[in-house]
Amino acid sequence: MDLARPELADDASARAEDDRELVDALRAGDERAFAMLVERHGPTMLRVAMLYVRNRAVAEEVVQDAWLGALAGIERFEGRSSLKTWLFRILTNTALTRAQREGRSVPFSSLAGDDDEGGPSVDPDRFLPADHRWANHWASSPTRFDTLPESRLLSTETVGVAQAVIAELPEAQRAVITMRDVVGCSSEEVCEQLSLSEANQRVLLHRARSKVRRALEQHFEQADG
Repeated sequence: MDLARPELADDASARAEDDRELVDALRAGDERAFAMLVERHGPTMLRVAMLYVRNRAVAEEVVQDAWLGALAGIERFEGRSSLKTWLFRILTNTALTRAQREGRSVPFSSLAGDDDEGGPSVDPDRFLPADHRWANHWASSPTRFDTLPESRLLSTETVGVAQAVIAELPEAQRAVITMRDVVGCSSEEVCEQLSLSEANQRVLLHRARSKVRRALEQHFEQADG
């Protein structure tokens, strides 16, 4: 097994092969494979855990428990979903159990309609209409995004702006955009793990992304002003 290979490839068959190699290595007790998995997903798992328990120390315990659960259950992994999806499902179940035990759990579905601020974050005309194949996507690139070098879009400062906006979002919006755009879950996985309808998930994601993009536009405008 080549433990030096880069992050999961875009090709589905390559991802599946990567999963099979990792699972085989974990079942064989390969500590390097486990260390790679922790390095790959650990930081994101902590961010997701904090969506449920809102305390870093408790979130760290949740992540540790999730890793123990994954190692204990690796023999039962059947590959019906990706290893990442399986791992984060264990994490969210562990976080929910911990949150419920501490009386802190609030169903995200109950929050889905509570964060309507009375107006859109971005002019609706800038998005494709509901009857379009790519409904709710940008009709044109956000201001100047398409002219900015990749190094600037991915700079620590820019990422910090996005993270700060996400941290201040209403709880349901923050959960959805974290699961979709940080963790990389599909809409179906988010709906299942957060107990949301597809419509609610779509609206929450749209609102959250709009606010992040608006903040980034303002950031670049101010920086170049």
